[in-house]
Amino acid sequence: MSETEKTVEVEENPHAKVVLQAANAMTKASLIATPPVVLVCVVLFTVLNGLPGLVGAAIGGVLAILSSLATMGLMRFSAGMDPMFVMVIALGGYVLKILVLFGALTLLRGWSDLHPMSLGITMIAAILVSAAAEFMAFRKTKIPTIIPASR
Repeated sequence: MSETEKTVEVEENPHAKVVLQAANAMTKASLIATPPVVLVCVVLFTVLNGLPGLVGAAIGGVLAILSSLATMGLMRFSAGMDPMFVMVIALGGYVLKILVLFGALTLLRGWSDLHPMSLGITMIAAILVSAAAEFMAFRKTKIPTIIPASR
């Protein structure tokens, strides 16, 4: 889809414009807040566990950031769709992300050069910080709403 087609689609669908505005704000907030947390975890686990801690924390941080970016990508992809399809894509995307993360962790399971606790704690910290940053950005984004008149 060309940039012109995207612009026309957004102009025809005000819902898409609002979703894209929220997705942009959430992506920016996540990319500002999450990498410093991953960096702190990498340094901390390198000091505590050496090279396996470094490898575990680095892989956990990358997986967490990619997971967050995948969510924002799905928001952009489904912005102009019917709300029913948006929910289907959101739930399907969530299931797919979980399966990909389980697959990645299964492949890394027996790797001796990786500290699993470093990977897990880094992923949890990065995902929680990313979710909090996305939530705060969503709340700050000016999104028009309809408030029905009281009767």
